[in-house]
Amino acid sequence: MKFFVFATVLSAAMLLPVFAAPQQPEVNRREKKQQARIAQGAKSGQLTAGETHRLEKKEGKINREIKRDRAANGGKLTAGEKAKVNRQQNKVSRRIARDKHNGRTQQ
Repeated sequence: MKFFVFATVLSAAMLLPVFAAPQQPEVNRREKKQQARIAQGAKSGQLTAGETHRLEKKEGKINREIKRDRAANGGKLTAGEKAKVNRQQNKVSRRIARDKHNGRTQQ
């Protein structure tokens, strides 16, 4: 009996990190990567101050929307919300690329 209890507790302890580990949603990873792209573009001179401001503003709007959606759904995004955020992030990603590569020479 003691062995069974010990084995059960040990098994549960080994599986706990798998279930308790916070999952890094794709939405958050992508947001961080896009923020890094914007920062790199501003630092290198590929993005003007106005372009950087506009892109940051769009990212902020998406982030606020995600926060509202998660608050309304117990911390999770529905499949439809994820798809909508993905489309919005695609649009901002294309805008970042266009702004960074619009033909200006680097400063």
